Amino acid sequence: MFIRLVARSFVRNPLRKLLGVLAVLLGIAVSTTTLTMAIDVGDRLAAEFRGFGANILVRPVADSLPLEVGGVDYRPVDEGAWLAEADLGKLKTIFWRHNIVGFTPFLELPVTLQLAGGAYAPANASSTPLGAVPVSSPITLIGSWYQHDVAVPDGTSFRTGLARTHPWWDVRGSWFSDGAAECVVGDRLAARLGIYAGEVLRISSTNGSSQTVTLTVAGILSTGGAEDDAIVAPLAVAQQLSGHPGQFRTLFVSAITKPEDAFSERNPATMSGAEYDRWYCSPYISSIGRQIQQVLPGTEARPIRRIAETEGRILTRVSGLFWLVTLAALAAAMLAISAISVTSILERRSEIGLLKALGARNGLTSFLILGESALLALVGGLAGYVTGTGLARLLGEAVFGAPSQPRLIVVPVVLGLALAVTILGSALPLRQAAQFDPAAILRGE
Repeated sequence: MFIRLVARSFVRNPLRKLLGVLAVLLGIAVSTTTLTMAIDVGDRLAAEFRGFGANILVRPVADSLPLEVGGVDYRPVDEGAWLAEADLGKLKTIFWRHNIVGFTPFLELPVTLQLAGGAYAPANASSTPLGAVPVSSPITLIGSWYQHDVAVPDGTSFRTGLARTHPWWDVRGSWFSDGAAECVVGDRLAARLGIYAGEVLRISSTNGSSQTVTLTVAGILSTGGAEDDAIVAPLAVAQQLSGHPGQFRTLFVSAITKPEDAFSERNPATMSGAEYDRWYCSPYISSIGRQIQQVLPGTEARPIRRIAETEGRILTRVSGLFWLVTLAALAAAMLAISAISVTSILERRSEIGLLKALGARNGLTSFLILGESALLALVGGLAGYVTGTGLARLLGEAVFGAPSQPRLIVVPVVLGLALAVTILGSALPLRQAAQFDPAAILRGE
């Protein structure tokens, strides 16, 4: 009986009901779009941010105090601790291994340089003849990977290097091959010495050894940093010149993380077991850093704060914008439902008065109106979910280059929101209907 009354009420005045469905549809469509995008935006933006480079710096705990000026490490090559290149595959075995999108080892050392034409450029040159370098600009050779396959303990391999962790480094010409006798030269150094792609360089170490290598310049490097005054070569070349095969000093890691919050900044040593598990199983930059230290004993993994804080700030603001748009859409839908409900109650004023005169309590009349609102919420919510999912796919394609996937978890959420919006929108009209005097209505007052 009750269901029949609600259904009969719902089909009366179809135009008004259609307007109600459209109001719920628009609000839920916008909510579905923003909720779907909000779920994806963290991972999507974090992946996009990896184009800004590495966000974790790994160094030996026992390393000596670095002496860096302008990004160049002036410590003697034999000072400080070293890390083993063979251990790097373990990075892809941590709990958040799939969030590690790249890592690159670095090894810096001072060298002397002899150009193909015979001009000699020592690291401590005091004059500036053709091909020489001023004393204020020592020549640094940086050993690293561009694209290198790392063996993972599970039998697979992972390709990583500067292409993953330093994608903004620009080379005119081509990058070196990790297994070839090639290098790239910083553009400022190349301009001072007149070095061009294709030239052959003879490079010697300054650590007292007789190690010398001959490298072909594959390209001219531009980074906007200290590397513009350096030579970048395969890591194996730097290891050979330094006399430390299979070792390096610094590791840059690029990892997809979630924004830091108050919980992530707590000291893990003071957490309870449940709190530690929650922290460890969340992709915070601090928890990923802890896992890196566990597989690379004797290291210290620190976030590169400038990058990490910028990412977290942008992610927080974008997520806040999505929630603000969602609340605005729901508020607009609620106001539309309220206006439609007021009109509906005023039109049915005589029916409500008759029901009350026959003994119906306010609860029954409220249930009738709320049942009608629930049907509006169901129809409008489902239509809004379908529409919002389509909009989310279009926006995902336009913004991130990949469509956002439908999220089934959003369905009960948006239906609950649709029901809440219609109930809240009907609350004021219901209060007005509860105050109707059946005697006055029946007398036509």
